[in-house]
Amino acid sequence: MIRIKKSLLAASMITGLFAVPTLDTPALASKHEPTHKIDVVAHRGAAGYAPENTMAAFHKGVEMKADYIELDVQMTKDGHLVIIHDNTVDRTTNGTGKVGELTLQELRALDAGSKFNPAFAGERIPTFEEVLDEFHGKTGLLIELKSPELYPGIEEKVAIALRERNMDKPANEKIIVQSFNFESMKTFRQLMPNMPIGVLTSSASDLTDEKLDEFATYANYVNPSQKLVTKQVVERVHARDMDISAWTVRKKEEVKPLLDAGVDDIITDYPDYVPHHTQYRK
Repeated sequence: MIRIKKSLLAASMITGLFAVPTLDTPALASKHEPTHKIDVVAHRGAAGYAPENTMAAFHKGVEMKADYIELDVQMTKDGHLVIIHDNTVDRTTNGTGKVGELTLQELRALDAGSKFNPAFAGERIPTFEEVLDEFHGKTGLLIELKSPELYPGIEEKVAIALRERNMDKPANEKIIVQSFNFESMKTFRQLMPNMPIGVLTSSASDLTDEKLDEFATYANYVNPSQKLVTKQVVERVHARDMDISAWTVRKKEEVKPLLDAGVDDIITDYPDYVPHHTQYRK
């Protein structure tokens, strides 16, 4: 499988080459130079400033010039794709119940803003298609399949929605699909061979050489909890031609250690905590 990395694509454009660089090319050797820009990902939108996974939060992320907005996709009882993090609606809305046991109409009737702040009263749970239509081309999209084991066929539904919008061959990796469910990501790789894939983990056991070698057969990103990130982990991920995105920054003092470790992306509720045009430091 050929994985086209954003840095490799840039290198090939600069040099006038059209072939994907191989592991022993100078382009790869220079991939993580000090000039490499670190991308800022607005977690569930700019969730520190607006109710998470709502259009208000996604617009705020774009307003704050995040490179990507991150969103969580689940499926309703009647088979629609919706954007919400928890498997239930209890924490973020005025309703109760499991996402997969409610219809789209029932979910759309809920208020997804007031619990965050009364000023956001009336914010609704968006559909996946609404977010794609509103934000494609305005910012990058980091799409998480949330608990896909609960929703058989969700990978196909997400792939169809992307293909219908000609988003199945994203330029410069501005669309990435990720999940904690590794089998789901293997399935997605088969469905959309050109789509950048990320694997999420909060377990150090997923960062062994053996596991990283396995991830490298189908994934472009290894995205661990920030507590697992060290310079050595970053170097081992990079050595396998994968990028690394750390989550979730909610304090300003959490930024510098990640910059020093050399991560590629910082996923944060507060996009303004990461200075724009931040570069790798060696």
